[in-house]
Amino acid sequence: MITKDKMRLDLKWAALQRLKFIEIMSWYAGVVTRSDLARAFGMSDPAATKDIKLYNELAPGNLGYSQAVFGFVPTERFSPMFANLEPAAVLPVFAANEATMGGPYGDTLIYGLAVESLPLPARLPDRHVLAQITRAMRGCRKLKVSYRSLSGREGSNQRILEPHNLVNTGTRWHVRAYSEETYDFRDFVLSRFAGAECQIEPAESSVLYDEDWVETLLLKLGPHRMLDPQKRESLLVDYGAVDGVIEIEVRRALLGYVLQRLNVDTSLEGTMNPAAYPLMLLNRDDIEPFAAWVFDQE
Repeated sequence: MITKDKMRLDLKWAALQRLKFIEIMSWYAGVVTRSDLARAFGMSDPAATKDIKLYNELAPGNLGYSQAVFGFVPTERFSPMFANLEPAAVLPVFAANEATMGGPYGDTLIYGLAVESLPLPARLPDRHVLAQITRAMRGCRKLKVSYRSLSGREGSNQRILEPHNLVNTGTRWHVRAYSEETYDFRDFVLSRFAGAECQIEPAESSVLYDEDWVETLLLKLGPHRMLDPQKRESLLVDYGAVDGVIEIEVRRALLGYVLQRLNVDTSLEGTMNPAAYPLMLLNRDDIEPFAAWVFDQE
């Protein structure tokens, strides 16, 4: 007899994505039907019925059929077996309107949940430039670029970079790379690349040499000292603070971006407007050496 564990291990990738969808849909929409599954994956109703039957075989007791909604609903003892149901994992899926296997679905809301995003400027290079950057990353090669710097130098500057990671700060994308010009690792904003060409020569550096990327620090935050007690308490709950402290482990290279994104008051005496900067830094001495450009704005 084939055990359930053996069946789970033998699942093909496509089937696994459909089982993940069943879990996400049932948990967050409260019900999953064969029509939901068929629409999301472009399959027939009989094939969708087969997948739901397979799910119930592999995860018995998780779902129960409800005549009231003509679908399967999560039971009180529901426990996910295939999908990560944490909000951090599923909210981007809802925002992109994707089934777990990926793919845009236009105006059809796959999970029936509307999500609106801010209409921010794209701040991205064209696809030809980005492809050269990502090919250099993937192939561990040097990258010749024309880069528009805001450091005061005129025109587009030719540089040789060795990129190792893309970073999304929430408002823009940049690439972390070793610069042969400055002999160190820096961040280069993607929208400032005027051109890029992946070279044949292999990169001489690697991510392991980028100490500020490899090493992390524990960022400690708290509510602004000028907020009233009720607002301070609300912030602590909002950020899941423990013993009055909000702790976030961050790569040293990304500390400044996190402080900016969270609107942290980085002034020495905590004098910034608490309505705009509701959080304060509690371990400034540990953080400042690796995020000096944020503190310079005081």
